[in-house]
Amino acid sequence: MAAWAHALESGGEVGVVNLAGKPVDCRPTEQNIRELRDSRVRATEALVAASERRGQPVDRWVQASTTAIYGDAGDEHITEHTPDPVDGLPQMTGIVLPWEAAARDANATHRVTLRTSIVLDRNTPALDRLLLPAKLGFGGAIAGGRQWFSWIHVHDWLRIARAALGLEPALELPDAPVIAAAPNPVRNADLMRSLREAAGVPFGLPTPEFVLRLASIGLRTDPLLALTGRRTTSAVLAERGFEFRYPTLESALADLGT
Repeated sequence: MAAWAHALESGGEVGVVNLAGKPVDCRPTEQNIRELRDSRVRATEALVAASERRGQPVDRWVQASTTAIYGDAGDEHITEHTPDPVDGLPQMTGIVLPWEAAARDANATHRVTLRTSIVLDRNTPALDRLLLPAKLGFGGAIAGGRQWFSWIHVHDWLRIARAALGLEPALELPDAPVIAAAPNPVRNADLMRSLREAAGVPFGLPTPEFVLRLASIGLRTDPLLALTGRRTTSAVLAERGFEFRYPTLESALADLGT
C-alpha cells in the first residue's frame, strides 16, 4: 500500500485505473470464490486507503466491475436504469457487490465504475476459450442456446475507458456505473453459429447441459459461465451518442481475425 500511496503523491493530474482481480475462468469452489472476491476487494481497499493518504483527491478513478453483478438475468433487458440486485450467485453477484462497495469511499473527484461484459481480444484467453468448441466440432448450441451473451470489442472498451479518464472531450461519462457492452447482445445459439463461421467450421454438435457440466471438470472451469447469461446494453452511452466501431458480433470477430 505504501508504494501505491507514493505513486499517487505525484504532482499534476492523477488518474487511477483499477483492474486488479483473479481471472474468473476457474472451478466454483469455496476457495476459488473467496480468492476471486478477495483479489478484487482487498486490492480496491488498498487503493482507496492510498487515495485517502493523498493530500487532494485523485482527479479520475476508473473502477473495474462486470455485468455479472446481475447474475443469471434470463430475458430481462438490463441497462444502467435497472435496479442493482441485493443478492445472487456467489461467484457473480456475491463477488461484484462487495467489489463495487469497496471503491465507494475512494478519494476521487470523478469515479466511473465500468460494468464490463465479455471483452473480445485476440491477446486474452477468453476468445480462445470461446472458439475452442467450434474448432473441435462442438460448436452447436449449449444447453438449448437460449441464454444471452453480452460482449464488447477491446477497442470499443478502450475508447470508453479513455472517456472515463477524461481523455475523450466529446464523451463525458457520469460519476456512476456505466455498462461497457456492445449494443447487440446475442443468444448462445447465435454466438455459436458466429464462432463456427469465424473458425471456418460448417457444422457443430450441440452440447447438452450434462455434457457441459462434465467437460467443465476436466477444463477446470465454471459451467455457469456458459449456462447463464445477461442481455445488457448501455443506456448511458446511447444517450450520449457513443458510436461503437464494432456494434455486431460478426464485425468484431472479423476484425479480430478469428
